[in-house]
Amino acid sequence: MVLTYFRQIAQDSIGLASLLLVCCTCLSTQANAESISFKQQVAPVLLQHCIACHGPKRAEGGYRLDTIEQLLKPGDSGEKPVVDTAPLQSEIYIRMTSHDENVRMPADSEALGKSTTEIIRQWIAEGSKFDSESKSEALWSLIPPANYPTPVESYPHGIPVTAMVFSPDGKELYTSGYYEVLVWDIPSGKLARRIPNQVQRIYAIEFIQDGSFLAVGGGTPGELGEVRIVNLAGHLVEKVIGRTYDMVLDVVRHPNASEIAIASADNTIRIIELKTMTVRKTLQSHADWVLQVAFSDDGTRLASASRDKTAKVFAVETGEMVVSYPGHASGVRGIASCGDGSQWISVGGDNQWHRWSVDGAKKIASVPLGSEPIRLRRQGEFAWVGCADKKALTFDLKKNAIHQKLESLEDVVSSVAVDLSSNKVATGCHNGKVSIWNASDGSLAMSWMAKP
Repeated sequence: MVLTYFRQIAQDSIGLASLLLVCCTCLSTQANAESISFKQQVAPVLLQHCIACHGPKRAEGGYRLDTIEQLLKPGDSGEKPVVDTAPLQSEIYIRMTSHDENVRMPADSEALGKSTTEIIRQWIAEGSKFDSESKSEALWSLIPPANYPTPVESYPHGIPVTAMVFSPDGKELYTSGYYEVLVWDIPSGKLARRIPNQVQRIYAIEFIQDGSFLAVGGGTPGELGEVRIVNLAGHLVEKVIGRTYDMVLDVVRHPNASEIAIASADNTIRIIELKTMTVRKTLQSHADWVLQVAFSDDGTRLASASRDKTAKVFAVETGEMVVSYPGHASGVRGIASCGDGSQWISVGGDNQWHRWSVDGAKKIASVPLGSEPIRLRRQGEFAWVGCADKKALTFDLKKNAIHQKLESLEDVVSSVAVDLSSNKVATGCHNGKVSIWNASDGSLAMSWMAKP
């Protein structure tokens, strides 16, 4: 009833109201010499405020706007989302500006500000022009990569350390920050450098190209995921790859360093050639977030851990699935190879560590963890996993048993990094605490709060 009322007002106001609307539109156009850009201004609004409820995973009211084609198709109401030059007849604008909370979009959140709705109004009034070559490409892919905000000089409190990696020489530790990567000098535990212009939330940091470049993956939940390639010589972002509509959750380098695999919250895995920085294969076998990926030591197989309660193994060359392991019967949080890819280890929401064979997807051994795990890290005959009960565990793969417990931690262990060449293991906690441990005996070497 309410929507019908608004549309009737729009249709009946042909006289003075229509004249005023035309005048206002003309004045607005004159005041804004440049036309509204769909890619630069409209698409970011739709991604930030609308796509969570009207995307490929979820289409409330039968309406999607994840591509231009979908944006222009009516939902269940049958009303046109966009009517060229007529904002007051366009369902999308009517919804955004309604004063009725049962009608207004986005639902269950504050109304969009006048400056935001004005972008949509002016764009429609100007004829709903699409400055894009393709109407079938994903909306997020049309938006030029962003220059992210300059990080604050100092953090008011610690933030979760969700990704970390040792430098190739083992002397520095790279950790996730807020819109930046933080580089720490290990002997002193002091901040050495800051690498800005990164995604809001970082979930993966990996050295590539002989250690001269960094691949930083992450994004903004439900809006954007990407991997930024950083030239460490000048800390400049040289390329943005693996872009998607939801977060990148892991990045791993192929053993021969020619490719990387990217795991995303859009349920996909992408294999990217580093020479050309292009996607060679996209694997779409999972039904939920892919939380971690890992290559076998010989590089012929790639495995994945997913919230869809499976771990899967793929042939790297062809992308064909070799086997699916359902043994956890719950979300799989982490995965690593045991060598040539004939056996794998995984941890899941059943709070168990599993070792299993590709042949028949048979479980070989399992060990209770005591609490929820995060992603696995493996080097040689040992593997490490952080846990929600403020500890990290070391597994001996020869014995299929817990080798060490790294305890006395202050919060959930949200990331782990390993460098056996320097005898170091690093743990990062939800409260921002970083600890360095001696890998050989599990003793604590040093710790600090990872915040500028």
